[in-house]
Amino acid sequence: MSKVEGNPGVREAVVDGEVRVRRLLATDSIPEITRLLHRAYAGQVAMGLMPLAGRQDDETTRRRCQSGDCYVAVMDEGGRERIVGVILFHEVEPDQGPPWFQNKFVDSFSQFGVDPDVQGKGIGLRLLATAEHRARECGATELACSMAEPDAALMQFYMKRGYRFIEHWQWPYTNYRSAILSKNLSG
Repeated sequence: MSKVEGNPGVREAVVDGEVRVRRLLATDSIPEITRLLHRAYAGQVAMGLMPLAGRQDDETTRRRCQSGDCYVAVMDEGGRERIVGVILFHEVEPDQGPPWFQNKFVDSFSQFGVDPDVQGKGIGLRLLATAEHRARECGATELACSMAEPDAALMQFYMKRGYRFIEHWQWPYTNYRSAILSKNLSG
C-alpha cells in the first residue's frame, strides 16, 4: 500500500484494487462531494431528520472541507477519479461543540459518508481507519463523532466498531438530539 497524498503517516486504502483514500485536492469537485453527502444521508432525511450534511449547499461543503483534514475515497472509472466517500477529521465548528469534544485527549470526525451505490465494500471502514490513524498521530487517545440518535442502524454500525455512548448534544442546525460517541484508541 502506498501513502496517502499529502500525509506520509497515513496509508492509502485499496478496496478491490479500485478504490483509494487520499486527502482532498484543490481540484476535487465540491459539488460532487455535496451530491455524494446528500445521497449518503438520504435515509436520515427520509426518516424526517435534518442532518446538515444531507442538505448543505456547495459553499457549506467547501467551508467544512477547508476547516479540517478532509479525506476522500476515490474510484477509478476509465481514467477519471470518482469520489465515492468522504470523511472530515478535526472539523473546526463555528458553533460550540459538545463538552466531550473539548477534552485535549479527544479528536473528532464529521461529514462522513459513502455513496450508497458502493456501501458494504469496506470503503467506510477505510475512511474511519484513516481518521483513527490521524487522531493517534495528533496525540489523541479518543476519537469521537456526533450522530443522529434516532438512526438505530448507524448507532449499531459504530458500536460494532468499538464506539461507545458519551453524552447527548443538540446542534443548533438539526431537528434531532445527537448522540456523541467515542472510541478509545490506546488499545
